[in-house]
Order: sequence, then C-alpha cells, then structure tokens
Amino acid sequence: MHNIISRISLLLLLGLSLGQTFATTLTIASYPNFDTSVREIIQEYEKANPDIKIRLVSLSYFDHHNSLYTALKTNTPIADVVGIEQDYISKFVYSGKLAPISHAPYDAEKYIDQLTPFMVVNARGEDGQLYAIPADIGPGTLFYRPDLLARADVDIEAMTTSWDAFIEAGKQLKKQGVYLLANASDIKDVFIRTGIQSGEGIYFDQHGKVLVNSPRFVRAFELAKQVRTAGLDGRLQIWSNDWAESIRRGHIATAMMGAWFTGHLASWIAPEEAGAWRAHQLPGHVYANWGGSYYAIPQSAAHKPEAWDFIRYMTLNPQVQRRLFTELDTFPALQSAQSDDLLSRPVPYLGNQPAGRLWQTAARAMPAIVANKHDAFAADIVRKQLDLVLDSHKDIPRALADAERQITRKLQRP
Repeated sequence: MHNIISRISLLLLLGLSLGQTFATTLTIASYPNFDTSVREIIQEYEKANPDIKIRLVSLSYFDHHNSLYTALKTNTPIADVVGIEQDYISKFVYSGKLAPISHAPYDAEKYIDQLTPFMVVNARGEDGQLYAIPADIGPGTLFYRPDLLARADVDIEAMTTSWDAFIEAGKQLKKQGVYLLANASDIKDVFIRTGIQSGEGIYFDQHGKVLVNSPRFVRAFELAKQVRTAGLDGRLQIWSNDWAESIRRGHIATAMMGAWFTGHLASWIAPEEAGAWRAHQLPGHVYANWGGSYYAIPQSAAHKPEAWDFIRYMTLNPQVQRRLFTELDTFPALQSAQSDDLLSRPVPYLGNQPAGRLWQTAARAMPAIVANKHDAFAADIVRKQLDLVLDSHKDIPRALADAERQITRKLQRP
C-alpha cells in the first residue's frame, strides 16, 4: 500500500512539474432557447478561465423543468448551474433546494439595484433571501408578417387598436387562407397577464386567494372562444413540429410572445424567413410580461464558487449582456445593458426594425407580476378548462368556477 501511494504521489508531482492541471468541469443545465446564451459564451469563458470546462446539458422546455424538480426533490446532484424560466421560478425558489445567494460567500444582494426590479421580486423566497439571478426579460410582443397583412388589406395600426379590431382583422386574413393565430389559447395567455395590479400574480393575489374566477379570465376565455368559433386559429400545439412548420410556411400571420421569440424564429423555427417578420406592441394598448430567465445554484452543486462566478459573468457583465442581446435578441435584465445605442440598433431578423425601443417601452410599462409557487399547476388547470370551452362548448362561467374549485381543492391537500 505504501508503494502504491508513493507512486501516485510521484505521478502527481511529475504532472505538476510538467505544468499539467486538472480543469474543473462546470455543468450547466438549461433548455431551448436559453441554452444558446451559454453556447454563445462557452469559448470566451473557458479562454478567460482555463481551469474551467463548461458542460452544457439541455433538454426540452418541459422535460428540463420536470427532471430538474424531481432531481432537486430527491437531492440528486444534477448540475452546478441551472436555468429556470419565469413560469417556474417560484416553484423552485420555494422548493428549499436552491442555494441562498443574498449573503456571503455570494453577496448577490449588493447587485440588486442593477437588475430589473420586478424580476428580482420573484427570485426571493419567503425568508427574503435571493435564490436566483435574472438573465433576461420578455416584454410581451405581437410578432406579425407584414406581407400577409398587406395581402388581406389589413393595417397593423388599425388592427391593434383593440382586441375586437384584432379579431376582425383575423376574419380578413381568413379570406386569404391565413390564420390569425396558431392557437386560440394564445390570446388567453396574453390577456390574463394584463390589467394586473402591482404586487398581485396571474392566478393568485398577495394573500394567496385564487383569482381565476374573475372578469379578467372571463374576458380572456371569451376572446379565445371568438377566435375559435370564427375559425381564425390553426389549432396547433405550441412548440410542436406542425406549429413550427405552419409558421415557416407563412400560414400564421401573428404570434404573441416575449421579445425572446425573435431568437427562436431566427435560430430554428424560420431562419430562412429573415426579414419577413416585424414586431409591434400588443393589441388594445396593453403591456404584458411574457417570460424571462434565471440562473440558480442547486444546494447539491459540487462547485458552488465556480457556479456563482459563471452566473455573475452571464448576468452582471454589461458587455456579455449586450452581446447576447445583439447576437440572440435576448432583452437584458441588467439595466446598464439597456443603453440607447443598443436598443436603437436594427434587428436584422426583423427587417432591421429597431425593435429594442419597442421592447424597452413595454418593459417600463409592464406590471410587476408576483409569481406564486402554485402558478404551474394553476396554469395547467386553467388550460384544461379552456380546452373544454373551445373543443366541447363548455360554458365559460362554469369552466372558471370549476377551475377555481379544483385549484382551491389542490391547495388544501396536505
């Protein structure tokens, strides 16, 4: 045994004498298209940090968040840094499985004033500590095809004066064989994010009261039903192959998403359609927050100091945030990166439209929606009830009453 240890020691000494080092592998778990930010930066980060090697593990949006939650719940090591989308952030922040980063050795609290405030609110747990850092935000945007609108003699300004005008324009588009939306549920997803009082959430108020049986949800369901009844949507499942192909082939005239959707269009949905799309504020003169992304460190992470250094580099470095916006159109959560020259630049994919200005206006006007740890299952229940309204002609008041009852019942379970 002594001889074996001596040999190992000798080999280590020889390795050191020859200048050999053993790099730390930092594992990043993410999802499309947030993972492209990591891919964009790997080479330069590893060059600046030769003792670090980045290993990126990416799964589909739902698979990533579901497997991540399962791994954290069972204390299974999964990664050193994890990406989390805004719809899931409260679920993970309140899980008790993320490392608190407010104080030493991270001291993230001192950077908070540099970040978009409403994103920071949702990164805090019940104890007031920070558990994640926002990387980008998603100002709600109406993406549209000006060529398809022109063919139907539809004007984008007139079309967006109200939700009723938006639907009427859809009827003109239908005459040209073009769908207004991929799915009627898209209009519901936007509308339920509007008109929210600051400090409240989409599905729950600040006291945890369920809000789904309310005029906001009634109107959202009514709009979606109008779209479906008039045959203005393609009945396509978002992120499906048929959905992407229909967008690619010019069968869909508009899409309501966050600013980040530009990157999806350019990278994999319709890269050959560069210049065919434009961006506009949402119909009805409303503003809505549509997603955003965070980085966090699991409690089980093997390399927490290195993980924090990487997160700081990705979220608090103005040059990196500017580069990611320039290359990937991810609207920066770091306020110093939201500079006039950057936001005024032409966005090539959007026909050189300076869309950053539009997104900045929306970002400044968006309500500070507070996430709730039960948002994910509440959203699923509401989604299923809308499907019953659209496909089985269920009465809207009954559907929302059932949604409220189901959510309340689930909250009461131990």
